[in-house]
Amino acid sequence: QMGEEVGSPDMVVAALCAGFVAWCLVSSWVTGTYSHVDRLWSITPAVYAVVYAALSGGDRRCILMAVLACAWGARLTHNFARKGGYGKGEQDYRWPVLQKLPLLAHPVTWQLFNLSFIATYQNVLLLLIVLPSAVAWQQRGAALNALDGLAAVAMTAFLAVEATADQQQWIFQQSKHRAPGFVRQRHLQDDYSRGFLTHGLFRFSRHPNFFAEQCVWVSYYIFAVASLWNGSDLSALGAWRVWAHPSAAGAVLLVLLFQGSTTFTESITRGKYPEYREYQKVTSRLLPLPPFGAVRIPTKKSR
Repeated sequence: QMGEEVGSPDMVVAALCAGFVAWCLVSSWVTGTYSHVDRLWSITPAVYAVVYAALSGGDRRCILMAVLACAWGARLTHNFARKGGYGKGEQDYRWPVLQKLPLLAHPVTWQLFNLSFIATYQNVLLLLIVLPSAVAWQQRGAALNALDGLAAVAMTAFLAVEATADQQQWIFQQSKHRAPGFVRQRHLQDDYSRGFLTHGLFRFSRHPNFFAEQCVWVSYYIFAVASLWNGSDLSALGAWRVWAHPSAAGAVLLVLLFQGSTTFTESITRGKYPEYREYQKVTSRLLPLPPFGAVRIPTKKSR
C-alpha cells in the first residue's frame, strides 16, 4: 500500500454510474430514442479508470490503465462521432427492429426492457469492465511486472486491430455511398455489388472490430492479475485461482453480450443483403481465421 491517505473511488464511480443510468433513462423518455448509452459507451469506462487513477496517490499501474482506457475511448468516440452517432435524433438501427419484436412490442414491456437492459444493465456493464482498476487501486504501490507489460502490449495491439477494421469499414461505406472525397476502389467492386465488405480484415473475420473490442477488455483484466502477482513466482501463475478473479466478470459479460448482439445484427444483415449467407459460410464469425473458401462472385454488378 502507498503511504499517503487517499479516498476510496468505489463510491464515486458507483454514484457516477447511477447518474448515467438516470440520464439515459430520462433522455430516452424525452427524445423517444434509445441510443443514449451508445453515446456514453466510449466515455464512461475512461471516466471510471481516471477516477481510480486520480485517487491512487500516483500509482503507476492505475495511471497506465487510465491512459490506455482513455486512448480506447478517444478512438471509439471519434469513430462514433464521424458516423453521426451524436447527431440529434440519431440512434442505433437495431433498437427500432428490436422494439418491433412481439415480446417487446407492447409499450409497457418495451419500457421495462428500456429500464432493465438498455439504461441499467448496459451502464452497469460499462462499470464492471473497469473493475480491474479497482483491484489495481486496492494493490496500489505494488511494482509493475511482466504481466503489466503483456496487458499493455496486448491491449494496444487489439486497439490497433479495432482501429484498422473500423477504418476499412469507414472507407468502404463512404465510397460505397459516393460520399464527397471518397473514390470507389477497383478491388472492392464486387463488395459494392454485394453491399458489404469482404476484403481487408473482413476477409478473415466477419466482425474483426467486435473481436478486437472484446479482446481489449480481456487484456485490461490481465492488469488485475498482474496487481495480485508478486512478479517473480512463475509457479503461482499456473493456479487457476490467480486468473479467475471476480473482476473478470465485466470482460466475461461483455463477451456474452457480443455473442447475442452479433447474432441479432447478422439476422438483420441477412435480410438486407441476400448474399451475406454465402459470406457467412466461408468466413469466421469473430475469431480471425483463414477463409474457408472463396466468396461467390455477386450476381449483380454495382454501377
